[in-house]
Amino acid sequence: MKNVSSKVNNEEYFNTDHLKADLKGRSVRGGAVTMAAQVSKFVLQMGSTVVLARLLAPEDYGLIGMVTVVIGFAGLFKDLGLSTATIQKAEVNHKQVSTLFWINFAISCATAVVVAGIAPVVAWFYKEPRFIWITLALASSFIFGGLTVQHQALLRRQMSFTSLAKIEIISMLAGIVTAIISAWYGLGYWALVLQQIATAIANAVGVWIACSWRPGAPLRRSGIRSMLAFGGNLTGFNIVNYFSRNLDNVLIGQYWGPQQLGLYAQAYKLVLLPIQQINSPMTKVALPALSSLQSEPEKYRKYYYKAILLITTVGMPIVGFMFASADKVILLMLGKQWLDAVPIFRFLMPPAFIGTFNVAGGWVYQSLGRTDRQFRWGIITSAINVAIFLISVRWGAIGVAAAFGLSRPILVIPSIMYCYNGTGLLVRDFVRTLTLPTLASLGAAVTLIGINHLFLNEINVAVSLIIDCIFYFLLYLTIWIIIPNGRYTLSEIFQVTKNLNQK
Repeated sequence: MKNVSSKVNNEEYFNTDHLKADLKGRSVRGGAVTMAAQVSKFVLQMGSTVVLARLLAPEDYGLIGMVTVVIGFAGLFKDLGLSTATIQKAEVNHKQVSTLFWINFAISCATAVVVAGIAPVVAWFYKEPRFIWITLALASSFIFGGLTVQHQALLRRQMSFTSLAKIEIISMLAGIVTAIISAWYGLGYWALVLQQIATAIANAVGVWIACSWRPGAPLRRSGIRSMLAFGGNLTGFNIVNYFSRNLDNVLIGQYWGPQQLGLYAQAYKLVLLPIQQINSPMTKVALPALSSLQSEPEKYRKYYYKAILLITTVGMPIVGFMFASADKVILLMLGKQWLDAVPIFRFLMPPAFIGTFNVAGGWVYQSLGRTDRQFRWGIITSAINVAIFLISVRWGAIGVAAAFGLSRPILVIPSIMYCYNGTGLLVRDFVRTLTLPTLASLGAAVTLIGINHLFLNEINVAVSLIIDCIFYFLLYLTIWIIIPNGRYTLSEIFQVTKNLNQK
């Protein structure tokens, strides 16, 4: 009976040959489902931000932001890159995934213990005793996270995006409801703590219900050495990248306190929120698809560039619009008490604009099993970020935002050149892919800013933002059509949408 059960598990979750027969169709349908789920999550996230920003103070967000730096770093060890290794590897079996499951769970439990143990250190570093109980409470979420890593990987490997989408929406909703109720009853920053814990618990329950695979006993010789090497390099990259990208929060919190950190953290979060709603679902679909095409270079290139064009066509205009109407976006989403975040918000727009396609490098590194090169490049960029933050923190949150934002465009081409080396992908094709959405987005943003300066008015901020949105969309579409080859490229994108609807 045990052998029969194992065989069923192998057939249902490990074999991916059946996916290749209709990879394009599965990608289109998976992209549609995942994007629809992401839109739902975005609406929930924005709605909760509007409500919670009025129930909580900037200091509450600042307090959680300080601790989240530590919690988020420790969370990198929950996965160890082994979920991506399970997705990327051409063939996996029950023994390998079972062994990886127990490694993930053991590391997650150990991480929870370590985080709980350093709670007094966190409180001492920030000179804030409240951090002891906040850190202890958030440490519990690691245990639930460790239970889900391999189950989620198997669902993604099988491109079971509908099940994953339902789980993400339900778990997010559980966290948001918990936070709003807690904030309404005056729990302050604890509402944000309970939100994270409730989300983790709901996610773990949902994943185990959706994925019927159950781990067996761990085995020493299960053939996971290459997967551990892959995951180790990916984890190394995530660690150095996380440290450098969160050092700004640590330094601002340490030198300037929770008020400035709250403004900076919320501006940063709001800037990246729309982009994350696009990049995250696209990565979930593109990574398993590209991994299955790694032995077919021509098909790989076509899929890759089309995916980049799609995410930038949608993502770049969102960033351009938010830059052009930054003051209105902040006022509507967060309220008057957050208007000091507007200049910070604008300075962070260049990283957000580049962020619309920064997943392109990760797709290549991970789908082709080149995470060792990703790790090495991560060390270089992390060193640059650390230097920038250490120098700019003397000018406060706005100084950090300005220095970081203005430095990002300089690194784009070197990073792509290094990533593409030895892959058959060409930088000129990458630049050609980005040309249309970049010109249309920036042109529409500059024009809208000019219109707003010429026609100042005192109408309601929500109405004004809607008018801005309509103008921006028309400008974006017009510029795209005017640019040579623009109409043809748009027709290709519309064809993808048409196929999506037919599916």
